[in-house]
Amino acid sequence: MPRNARLLALAFLLIPCVLRAQSAGKMVSYPSGSETVSGYLATPAGAAGKGPAIVLIHEWYGLNDFVKKKADYFASQGYVALGVDLYRGKVATDADTAHQLMRGMPEDRALRDLKAAVAYLRTRPDVDPKRIGSVGWCFGGGWSFNLAVAEPTLAGAVIYYGHLASDDATIQKLQVALMGNFGGKDQGIPADSVLAFQTKAQALQKNVLFKIYPEAGHAFASSSDPKVYRPEDAKDADARTDLFFKKVLKGE
Repeated sequence: MPRNARLLALAFLLIPCVLRAQSAGKMVSYPSGSETVSGYLATPAGAAGKGPAIVLIHEWYGLNDFVKKKADYFASQGYVALGVDLYRGKVATDADTAHQLMRGMPEDRALRDLKAAVAYLRTRPDVDPKRIGSVGWCFGGGWSFNLAVAEPTLAGAVIYYGHLASDDATIQKLQVALMGNFGGKDQGIPADSVLAFQTKAQALQKNVLFKIYPEAGHAFASSSDPKVYRPEDAKDADARTDLFFKKVLKGE
């Protein structure tokens, strides 16, 4: 093969690698009230103009590799993805530390930081401010719900086995399309409470689409413990999430 042809062939082989490198995430800073906070930002490779965006909310362990990989995945699907850091740089690797971090986090500050993440995305030239959604897992799933209530202009929110409201007043405030994935054997978020919320929400004509996986427990789609993680259920839940965001954020 002539030298020029070999160089051209090599260039074509390197293009996918370059595109993948462009979509790798990085830490960014933005204001939250009078403070400056940070998050993990992943952007689509080669995207032009304004596109959809997603706020990702971590489990009680903090902004770890699981959330960063999820952000990278959503970026590869065409979304600007921002993983928030509600613990301000602290990450737990065990349940005891995670519990301490969660209990020590001021809830008013957390909501302010989440709203600041949405505000930051709205200022970006690559984000359509009308097409922003949220997704969270466990602890973050509950905060995805809280954000949906507090930010009625979101296009949609996804909850993975996070807490829900039980009072009509809070449910009535919900104006955002809400999708949820829950475990039928979850001791922390009982299936009965999920069904009760869904019944109330639908009676109030809210756009709620939940699914309960009968044999799954808490964290079935995000846990690193093979005894907890359920590959088939996780695959189905993630596929539902993908379809939901395609509909509410991309109009597909």
